[in-house]
Amino acid sequence: FLLSSKLEKKTQGKLQKRICQVVLEHFEKQYTAELGDAWSSVRDVLISPWCWQHALLLNRFSQSPGLESSLAEQGYHSAFPAALPYLPAGLRCYSRTAPGRFPAQKHQPGRLKEYYLLNAASLLPVLALEVEDGEDVLDLCAAPGGKSVAILQCACPGHFHCNEYDDLRSRWLEQTIESFIPDPLINLIRFSKLDGRQIGDLQPEFYDKVLVDAPCSNDRSWLFCADPQQAVLRLMQRKELSSLQFQLLRSAVKALRPGGSLVYSTCTLSKAENSDVISLILNSCRNVMPVDISVLARGVSHEFTLLSGMQQHELLVLPEKGRAWGPMYVAKLKKVSST
Repeated sequence: FLLSSKLEKKTQGKLQKRICQVVLEHFEKQYTAELGDAWSSVRDVLISPWCWQHALLLNRFSQSPGLESSLAEQGYHSAFPAALPYLPAGLRCYSRTAPGRFPAQKHQPGRLKEYYLLNAASLLPVLALEVEDGEDVLDLCAAPGGKSVAILQCACPGHFHCNEYDDLRSRWLEQTIESFIPDPLINLIRFSKLDGRQIGDLQPEFYDKVLVDAPCSNDRSWLFCADPQQAVLRLMQRKELSSLQFQLLRSAVKALRPGGSLVYSTCTLSKAENSDVISLILNSCRNVMPVDISVLARGVSHEFTLLSGMQQHELLVLPEKGRAWGPMYVAKLKKVSST
């Protein structure tokens, strides 16, 4: 015990040194104002990677005999209850309260991986989207591909378009899909490197469902930015992100068929990039209305800590010790008519 305690302190010391103070100070000011008393416990988790948890999304296309029983023996349990409004049998995610990471599987061409390691909260946008077989689906900002993989665990879209503007991230996306999805299904997926802001004009009213997992100020990774100058630049550019997010959302609305729905998600706590962006799109697009996801929120509240006082069409997962998932913001909208 003494040895492990010393090792933990040494590890904590090393990790503590990597925290970018300029980012932490910025977050302290903003999130104390936005989250109030909740910020201190959230901050304690965000700056303590040794208490972070990781979940496993099992791959229905690569069954591994004994994996689920092995996970149960190690204290893992199903992350989502059967009572959710939408929980396809193919979506099987396991988590545990103890911190630590399950061994990752390396990419091997021609061989499918058995599971995907992820923050369990990142599946909430997929659960909110409620994709059904045969629907035309767009993942507007798809890299690194975890949510695309999760969508394909849930259903087989009639047309699945995975878009990623950044060239390096686009290659990462394709490799992720190749690692989890068999060739016959990959052949039905369209990959593109388009500017997401233009897709609505290029393919108006083409999709039944659109996921906008928007570029955002990633609170977890930004806190450990090794380059202070890069951190300062990021914080300066942060003010411009909400404009990009709004333009991506507006494009997604154009790409939706009347009656279709979209889910917007980020991995930041920032109100400017979350609720404010959704409010702006609702105020500027008369053919869009919010969709109540409060049943989903209540259904997952045993596993995730959610910020209270949110509107019925949104939720925000707050990291907490023993529930170190998130940050993850999710909002759902529906297109009620043509523009």
